Amino acid sequence: MQVHTKKPLIEDHLVSLQFMVHSSNVERIKNFVAKIEPAAIGGISLDDFYSKHFGDQPKHSVSLQGIRYREDMTQRQLSDVTGIPQRHISEMENGKRAIGKEAAKKLAAALNCDYRTFL
Repeated sequence: MQVHTKKPLIEDHLVSLQFMVHSSNVERIKNFVAKIEPAAIGGISLDDFYSKHFGDQPKHSVSLQGIRYREDMTQRQLSDVTGIPQRHISEMENGKRAIGKEAAKKLAAALNCDYRTFL
């Protein structure tokens, strides 16, 4: 018999935002956000997240594998769409091959994301 369990409390409707600002405005914006939404401060930087959870794996490798998984594509399917050999995609995901700008653009178009994610 299944027992009804209490769902864990999720941060009361907080929404994650990501945007680009001029470097001279970063501190001003952080201070403004801290004043109007104190619970939003204290996050973790992307670099810290990668190093904490993925150790020495290159960011582009983790990103490619994660986004491909999000889009529910196999390496073979991604290869067919982009024209990049499946072996190369595997090497990219395992950190054995760098992702060049042209390959990043092909991957991004197929995976519905920004190509700079892979650079």
